[in-house]
Amino acid sequence: MSAIEATYPRVAHPQRATLRLIGSAAVTVGVFLSGFVISEPAPYELWMACLVGLWFILGLRISRYTFPLLALLITFNVGGMLSLTQMKDLADGPMYVAVSTFLALTAVFYAAIIEDSHRRLPLIFNAWTFAAVITSMLGILGYFHAFPGSEVFTLYDRAKGAFQDPNVFGPFLVPPSLYLVHGILTGNLRAAPIKAGALLILALGVFLSFSRAAWGLFLLTIILLIFVMLLKERSGAFRLRILVLSLAAILMMVASLVIALQFPQVSDLFSTRAQLVQQYDGEHLGRFDRHRIGFTMMMERPLGIGPMVFGTIFPEDEHNIWLKSLTTYGWLGFVSYVGMLFWTFYLGFKNLLKNRPWQPYLMIAWIGVLGHAAIGNVIDIDHWRHVYLLFGVVWGCAALEARHMRDPNARDRH
Repeated sequence: MSAIEATYPRVAHPQRATLRLIGSAAVTVGVFLSGFVISEPAPYELWMACLVGLWFILGLRISRYTFPLLALLITFNVGGMLSLTQMKDLADGPMYVAVSTFLALTAVFYAAIIEDSHRRLPLIFNAWTFAAVITSMLGILGYFHAFPGSEVFTLYDRAKGAFQDPNVFGPFLVPPSLYLVHGILTGNLRAAPIKAGALLILALGVFLSFSRAAWGLFLLTIILLIFVMLLKERSGAFRLRILVLSLAAILMMVASLVIALQFPQVSDLFSTRAQLVQQYDGEHLGRFDRHRIGFTMMMERPLGIGPMVFGTIFPEDEHNIWLKSLTTYGWLGFVSYVGMLFWTFYLGFKNLLKNRPWQPYLMIAWIGVLGHAAIGNVIDIDHWRHVYLLFGVVWGCAALEARHMRDPNARDRH
């Protein structure tokens, strides 16, 4: 029985179906709004705050399969609250922890609604892809100054779309890119040109973000996706199709990037950003030096030092999710976050190759989490909205699998 059915046991079936349809549509709108965060609070926060609250008021249940995610994320944020006690001036610290808590609840919300019905997964990923294509086009048009005022979609001569930071804009485009790649490799070939066009737009957006983390994430996750698909598919003909189409997609993207590099403003910035270690990484008190000093300092600060305090001590913020967990959420938050992350890895890996309706979405989300954990070594991801969506998808699909194993007929009811 779904949450809505549990809440309205005497409502006629057509009315329940209407409520479910409205609820799914509202979730789709929320995911779409996640691609437009040019100012805060963004429409996404306002919409999701109302939506999450309404769903839980109407009886959305947290099952025993998703409860560990809730417990770990709440513990993570309790660590953040404790770190506030170490701040001399609270300033924006309470708001930072409040946002972290809100984002944690969105992850649990996504997991719960996916467990309630796996049919919401295509709606979520289609909305995400649609938003990604639009925000990527804005970033591309802004980068090339295609219309007056388009510079609002750039920062430091880097495309940022409808985001505040190119370093968030680029990674946001990666999971939808994986979704499109999967659709091209497994879907109807007649729809492949449209998906390929959308993929090129996203790839160019990632490239023009000039985020080394986004570049690495894009390449790593696509390689992992193709590898996992080759493991899953046992048909020689299908594996050949995957290899041929993958090669064709790679050649198209390389050709597009070569064309983009013909523009001097692109090639000049690319030659600078393509260096593996920038000056601000290796210099005194640069990124890597701050990491070393920060980890040493946190060994003596079990409660952390509070949100955004690190950036007042050093030239820049942590730019490392593990260090950020220690400074902002203390030892308790660090242990909770690492535990949640590795539990997520385990759940996804355990169910990665099972033949289920939700398997493609689990695969994409799990690879996305893995990739974001990797780039978390050089960037803070604790306030990235789409990362919490990825967590929710993995846990929601794991809950679906657990329920399916208990009752194989439950798949058709959800």
